[in-house]
This record gives sequence, structure tokens and C-alpha cells, in this order.
Amino acid sequence: MGLASFLHPRLILQLILVYIFVASGLLINLLQLCTLPIWPISRRLYRVINCRLAYSHWSQLVLLLEWWSGTECTIFANPEDKLRFGHEHAIVVLNHNFEIDFLCGWTLCERFGVLGSSKVVAKRELAFMPLVGWTWCFMEVVFLRRRWAEDFHTVKHSLQRLKDYPENIWLLLHCEGTRFTKEKHAASMAVAASKGLPLLKHHLLPRTRGFCTCLFYLKGTVSAVYDCTLNFRGSERPTLQGLLKGHRYHADMCIRRIPVETIPEDDKECAAWLHRLYQEKDALQDEYERSGLFPGEPSIPPRRMWPVLNWLFWASLLLSPLLHFATSVFSSGSAISIATFLSVMLLVSLGVRQMIGMTEIHKGSTYGQSINKEK
Repeated sequence: MGLASFLHPRLILQLILVYIFVASGLLINLLQLCTLPIWPISRRLYRVINCRLAYSHWSQLVLLLEWWSGTECTIFANPEDKLRFGHEHAIVVLNHNFEIDFLCGWTLCERFGVLGSSKVVAKRELAFMPLVGWTWCFMEVVFLRRRWAEDFHTVKHSLQRLKDYPENIWLLLHCEGTRFTKEKHAASMAVAASKGLPLLKHHLLPRTRGFCTCLFYLKGTVSAVYDCTLNFRGSERPTLQGLLKGHRYHADMCIRRIPVETIPEDDKECAAWLHRLYQEKDALQDEYERSGLFPGEPSIPPRRMWPVLNWLFWASLLLSPLLHFATSVFSSGSAISIATFLSVMLLVSLGVRQMIGMTEIHKGSTYGQSINKEK
């Protein structure tokens, strides 16, 4: 097998995508570090700059979904509600069944212009993860140690600090706490049965304490909770590896806007409300399995060109030194140099996929044990 047969055009393009994502991400992290002196002078300016920098990095993952693989996400929602999307602070409750559901959440943010200012709640360990994790640190993302006595004060302080945020925030929450698997579902439903809660077919038991705390400290800031229920047509099981290979998927998402004033403020009542919400999400998934549709008016928000223009900017800046270096390696004729260069590029590609996967796949989750500790 010759070198030309190994260097498949799609593989080369994948490596270029990964290279630009890594190189631009490191440069963006460096620029974010340089913005720290701005914080004590103008918190607003610091946040505006970092929203743009975060967008410049995260939109490359949205480009992977929307433009590289051609995946589309059809939303089913009330037409009046859609007019508000992107024009208010909101908590977005997403189901956690698929490897790329976080990317579908990000593409929704991108279509409505809030990707750069979107927030998540993440494990503390992810703060030390290069690229995405480091960017989150500068974006005032809420990091948890999963010890509530410590996490409560962290969440309270972090959320209260967002009250004067200069751009519309979407706080993306996976209330189930971890991605759905058969094993975790069985453990979760055992806990539900022991607590006398209705059993769920398509979801894990939601972690109510985190949601209620976020809602309490963001009341007066967020206007609504967006309940987002995601599925894929034809029982597709999308993966990050599939996206990199250019596989096209067909996502459908039901979005229901729920004004915060309709949600109980009392912790127990709020927890009961969240359990009812997940029963409704389960019913929506049942309906989707039967009919292939969610209720509401289907529409596909138009793609924006900003992810493409952003990627072209970074490509024009970063590809020239890469091509110069690669040309010198291949023209040297050294088999060792060529093999080393290709191995490094492939290892970087695998490393990026692993890092992105770490943000979603909770390894070693003791789901039944941890959820039992919730009140």
C-alpha cells in the first residue's frame, strides 16, 4: 500500500480540521489569559471580549456538525415562543441520550446567536482539560466537585455573579447528571421505585437539587426555562467519530418555553415539578417513537455564515506554517520523519476526540449510589 492510498483526501481534511481546532484553541486560551487584567477595570468589557473568543473556538465544533457532516436539526415549537429565542436569558433543560446531544444544544445556541455567551455546569476535573475546559474557566462556567456542602456556595456565588451579564445567557443543563445507558437506567429506576416516583422509560431520574438551586439564584435574571427533548430519525445513533467521517444525521428537537413565574419556588414543590417535567419528556419520546414527530410547528432555523467565516480566518492564519513544515518533512525523503509527522497528527486527532468525549461521558459513574444521596 502506497503513501497516496493511506492519505485519503477525507483523512487529510479531518487532520486539517483537528489541527486548526487545536492550534486556534491554544491561541484563544492565550488571548483569554491576556484579558484577565481587564476584569478589575471593566467586567463588562472582559465578558464581551471572552464571549467573542469562546465563540471563535466553539463555533468550529458547530461547523463540524452543520457544515462538515451536513447534519440538520429541525425544531418543533410554538411560533410565538420562537420569537423570544435568543432575546432573553434562559435555562435550557436537555435530555442526555446521545453522544452529540451537547453539540445539538450548541448548534441551537448558534442559530439563535447565543453560542458565545452560553453556559454549562461541569465537573471540576474538566477545568484542567486543555482547550474546551480552559475556555470554560475564562467564561465563568460553574464547576462542581460533586460534594454538595462545597458545591452549594460555588453555585450560589457563580450564579449571582451572572446577574449583570451583558449578553443573553443560555444555561444548558443535563438534569440527569450523566448520559443514558441501560445500566444507569436500571439503577435509576430502582431508586425511583424506592422513593415512590413514577418510572421513566427514556430518561434517568433528574437530579432536582442542582436545577432548583440554579432556578432560585437566577430568578429575576432568566425569563424562562426551555424544555428541549432531542431525538434522531430512523433510530440513528450519532457519534463524534461519525461526524468526523462526514456522516449526516437528522435531529429533531421539541422546545417548550416555560415562564419561570409558573415554576414553584419552594424546593420540594420545584423538585416535584421537575419530576413531572421528565414524565412529560418521556411521553414526548413515546409520541416520537409512534409518529416520528414531536408536537409543535416544525422549522429549521437558517444557518449563519459566521462559523464558516471564522474557520476560514483561522485556516488562512494557521495553514501556511503547517503546509511549509509538512512540505519540508515530505521533501526530506526520510521515512522516519514522515511516519513521525503522520503519527503525531493522528494522535492529536484521537486526543481531541477523547477530550470532547470526556465532556459528555461520565466514566465510572456510580449512578445509583450518588442519586440515593439526594433529598
